[in-house]
Amino acid sequence: MLIALGTVLIDQGTKVWALRALTPGEPIDLLGELLRLNLIRNPGAAFSIGGQATWLLTLIAIVVIVVIVASIRRLGHPGWAICLGLLLGGAVGNLIDRFVREPGAGRGHVIDMIDYGGLFIGNIADIAIVVAALAVALLAWRGVGIDGSRETPKHVSVDA
Repeated sequence: MLIALGTVLIDQGTKVWALRALTPGEPIDLLGELLRLNLIRNPGAAFSIGGQATWLLTLIAIVVIVVIVASIRRLGHPGWAICLGLLLGGAVGNLIDRFVREPGAGRGHVIDMIDYGGLFIGNIADIAIVVAALAVALLAWRGVGIDGSRETPKHVSVDA
C-alpha cells in the first residue's frame, strides 16, 4: 500500500506542478525531441484512444482498482506486492483526474506531460502502470504466482 500511496502522491504532485509550470503547445526539450515536457489534457486512454468514452474508462479504472484491492489478501510474493502497488497507484492517480478535472466528475481529462519523442505523452501514473505490466509479465514467465507459489516449467521432450 505504501508503493501505491507514493505513486499517487508523486503522480498528483507532478500534475499540479505541470499545470503551474507548463503551457500547452509549448514543449520544453529535455533530451532534444526524444524526451520533452509537453502539457496536454487527455480525455482518452493511452495514445488518446477512447476520448469519446471517458465515462467507460472511468468505470474500467474502478473495476481494476476493486480487483487489485481484492487480490491483496492473496499476496505471498514481494514482486507481486510491488506490481500491485504500482498498478493500484497508477490507476488511482489517473482516476483522480477523471473525477476532479474538467469537464466534470467521471469525464475529467487526465493531465499528461512527458512526451516520448512525439510517439505519446504520458504521466507518472502511466509509467507505474507500464512498469507493473512488464513486471507482471516477468513474474508470470518465471512461473511465480501471486500467492508466491511456483509453477515448474513443462519441458517438451523430443524422441528421435
